[in-house]
Amino acid sequence: MKKSMSLVLLCIAAAGASVLLAAQTARAPDALTATPEHIKLKLENEHVRVLEGRLEPGQKENAHSHPSYVVYAVSGGTIRVHGADGKTTDLTLKTGDVMYREPVAEHWGENVGTTATELILVELKDAH
Repeated sequence: MKKSMSLVLLCIAAAGASVLLAAQTARAPDALTATPEHIKLKLENEHVRVLEGRLEPGQKENAHSHPSYVVYAVSGGTIRVHGADGKTTDLTLKTGDVMYREPVAEHWGENVGTTATELILVELKDAH
């Protein structure tokens, strides 16, 4: 009985690990990897990764994701955020705006405004 219970638990653990691995594999690439033509690395260490992003009117990013992060609008504008589910949200930022964002799953941005938008993103890394 103990052997068959151990075998069942081992199978459940293996199945759980497979699901987690598949979820991580399916995750969209990070912003820097997905759109290097619009996003530049400014600083990276064990605590944060600082990115600079710039989109001219009409430009679009490729699909990507973010961990928790802070956004600072160097030059404000209107970005249409496209989710993996097909839903869109227009985000209007004024120059100097700052906001905290929880982790964002697969999405991509499109500058639907009339001016270039430049952002500094500070992605937070696990503090442990």
